[in-house]
Amino acid sequence: MPSFTRTAIKKAFIKILNEKPLSQITVKDIVEECGINRNSFYYHFHDIAALIEEIVTEEADRIISEYPTIDSLETGLNAAIDFAEKNRRAILNIYNSINRDIFEQYLWKVCEYVVVTFGEKAFSDMAINKFDKELIIRVCKCVCFGMVIEWMNSGMKDDVHKNVSRLCELFRGMLDEIIERSLNSPKERM
Repeated sequence: MPSFTRTAIKKAFIKILNEKPLSQITVKDIVEECGINRNSFYYHFHDIAALIEEIVTEEADRIISEYPTIDSLETGLNAAIDFAEKNRRAILNIYNSINRDIFEQYLWKVCEYVVVTFGEKAFSDMAINKFDKELIIRVCKCVCFGMVIEWMNSGMKDDVHKNVSRLCELFRGMLDEIIERSLNSPKERM
């Protein structure tokens, strides 16, 4: 269970991150915002990068625990996107900083969870071979990840929920067709 101070540090950091770029935020800013001393910050976090990593990891874990089953890729993707939209400026500040890799790791983890969880449901009654299943999951994961990264690169200006919804509508039925092809392909190729 997180401590009161640890939670206060995270909230103060997110608040400041919504106000100014990551490169301009110091530990001093954070401790002044939450009313603690520097030693308290360093007791809980090695540095700001460690703080960022914990925040994004907790958010990924929250999404995963909140959605133990995923009935569609759209539902899962929208859950991941919601956090970014609610903290738009903070996320863009992290994304446009030297700590971008932390956000990308979070996004990759969430995309992987969404696609694998959905895939388990979609493939549950199918005798699809392991190679094809892994390939389908990898491609879907890359599409999801790529959509969000492209949205981030555009400054989060598009209506990403609309785009996700439309993409899912366009792809409707394609997964069934891909599974059918896999089931009907010669097994010796795999």
